[in-house]
Amino acid sequence: MNKDRHRNRSENKPISLRKCIVTGEEQAKANLIRFVVGPGDDIVPDLEERLPGRGLWLSADRDVLNTASTKRVFAKAARQKVNVPDNLAERVEALLALRTMDLIGLARRAGDVICGFEKVRAFLKEGQNGILLAARDGARGGRDKLLASGSDKVELDGLNSGELGQALGREQVVHAVVASGPLAKRIRREMGRLNGVRAAVDHLKVGE
Repeated sequence: MNKDRHRNRSENKPISLRKCIVTGEEQAKANLIRFVVGPGDDIVPDLEERLPGRGLWLSADRDVLNTASTKRVFAKAARQKVNVPDNLAERVEALLALRTMDLIGLARRAGDVICGFEKVRAFLKEGQNGILLAARDGARGGRDKLLASGSDKVELDGLNSGELGQALGREQVVHAVVASGPLAKRIRREMGRLNGVRAAVDHLKVGE
């Protein structure tokens, strides 16, 4: 089967497909995480998909990561003995969080980010497109009001208020918006993968 045969109809570009070694399901690469066998036969996450070696792909899902870690799935797919870290899911989660925060920081330095409830609401009410960054420990009511006023209505809540604040050079941030563009697309992908592997937490209701 041609892995690149499917196309994004809106952009008329091929969508690269890869098979998850746990579920056997073919998905777009954007929804998967690549691993390789590194030095010392260690399993290494390759988030940028640039490391040499045969790619071992997993769905961006915490249960899938845990299954791959405990069921010798990597060894079977690689056809060799491998060393899998006991805390693989936690390592991948931390790497994805840092990667997402770095991208948000880049967007901030490029002038593509607005912070604060009122400023975000004004931006969205003007009809400008962007992705809403809502802290995962923030109150649900505030983000619902922003979504009701926005034109794009894409909501990402993979980071908590402290992580979002760190990415934006503040102590805490509950609401922000990234203007549409290449960086917004990259942030959307990384936070989507982060949401898949991040352990669930109770909402702490930090601000509106």
